[in-house]
Amino acid sequence: MRRVVISGMGAVSACGNGAQALISATQAGVSGVRPVRFPEIDVQRVGTAAAMSPEAKAAIDEEMAHRMREPVANYALLAAREAVKQAGLETADFGDACGVSIGSGFGGAQTLNKNYLKFGAEGSMRLDPMSVPKIMNNAAASWVSMEFGARGPAYCMATACSSASQSIGLAYQMVKVGAMERCLAGGSEAPLESGVFRVWELLRVMSATKNRPFSKDRNGMTLGEGAGVFVVETAESAIARGAEILCEISGYGTNSDAGDLLRPDAERASACMNVALQDAGLSASDIGYVNAHGTGTVANDVNEVDALRRVFGDDLSELAISSTKPVHGHALGAAGALELVSAIGALHEQSAPPTINFTEIDSKIGIDPVSNTARAISTDAVMSNSLAFGGINVTLILRAYG
Repeated sequence: MRRVVISGMGAVSACGNGAQALISATQAGVSGVRPVRFPEIDVQRVGTAAAMSPEAKAAIDEEMAHRMREPVANYALLAAREAVKQAGLETADFGDACGVSIGSGFGGAQTLNKNYLKFGAEGSMRLDPMSVPKIMNNAAASWVSMEFGARGPAYCMATACSSASQSIGLAYQMVKVGAMERCLAGGSEAPLESGVFRVWELLRVMSATKNRPFSKDRNGMTLGEGAGVFVVETAESAIARGAEILCEISGYGTNSDAGDLLRPDAERASACMNVALQDAGLSASDIGYVNAHGTGTVANDVNEVDALRRVFGDDLSELAISSTKPVHGHALGAAGALELVSAIGALHEQSAPPTINFTEIDSKIGIDPVSNTARAISTDAVMSNSLAFGGINVTLILRAYG
C-alpha cells in the first residue's frame, strides 16, 4: 500500500474564487451568505443562500462560456485548474496514469430548471438541444477529464451530501492500491435555481434566519454552491516532481445506515468514524480537530454529537469541533470538498475555524462548537465528516506529512 497525499487544491465558493479565499473566510468567520430572490417563486420563505456574487458569477460564465457546459461544470473546471497549477502538473503527468473522481448530487440544475419552466409554462418544445450533456451528473467529471487529458478511470459519485467526500475517498483508495498514480478528486454543485430552491424549502430544513449549527436556537441549514478539487497522488510521485505536499490522506471510512432515508443514525455514523480511524492507524485521541457535517438542523446536530461521543468519549470539551457551513453554505454534493479545504486550512494554520452565529449551548447537545471565534489547536491529524440523506456516511482523516 502506498502513501497518498494531496499536492494541490482549488475551490470556488460564495467566499470567492480560490482555496485561500475559502480558508481565510472560514478562519475569520466571514460568511458568504447573501440575499437571493427567485422571481418564479411567488411566496419565498427563505431569502438567503451562500451564492456567488452576481459579479463573480457573471465573470465565471463569461470566462468559461461553452454551449454544452453550465455552472456545475464551470465551477469544477476552475477549481481543478487551481489545484493542477498548485501541484505543478505537466501534460505528461496525466494520460492513463491519472483518473478523475468528481461527485455531484444534482448535476446540471440550471438547464433542468430552465427546461421544466419553459415546457411547463409555455408548453414549448423548443428546448435547449444540448440539454442532455449539460444535465448529466458526470458532466463535471467528464469536462475535467477532457481539459487535462486524464485518461484513467473517471467517476462521478452521486451520494447526496457525501458525494465529494465519497469521491475523494474513492480516489484515495485507488491511488493507495496502485490502480492509478494520481487523481483529480472532489465535488461540484450549482443548485441555486428556483425549482431546486423551492423543493428544499418544502422539505422544511432550511433556515429563514441564520444557520446556527449546534446552537439551541438552530432552525435549519443554508443552501450553497461551489466546487472543491484536489490533486490526490502517491507521495513518491509528488516528491519526484518536487511538489509541495499539503497533507497526507491517512484514513477513509464509509458505510450506510440502511435505515431511514432522511433521519441520521448515530450508531452508524460513529462506526464510519471508527473505520476511518482504523484505516489511518490512529486512536480517537490523536485527532485534534473535527470538521463536523453540522447542518444546523435539529435532527442532524443531535445525532452527530451523539456519534462523536461514541467515538471520542462523553467529554468533548478538549476536542475542537466546528461546522463551517454558516460560512460557505451547505453545497450538497460539493460540501465535503469545501469542508476538506477548510480542514486543510485548520491543519496548516493550527487553528480550528469557528462555528459562526452560535448563541447558546443546547442542553440536548452540550458542546461549545468552537463558537464564533477561531481556536488555536496543536495537532497533526484532523477529521472531516459527511453524513448524507439516504444514510450514506463518509469520514476522511488528514495528517501533516512527514
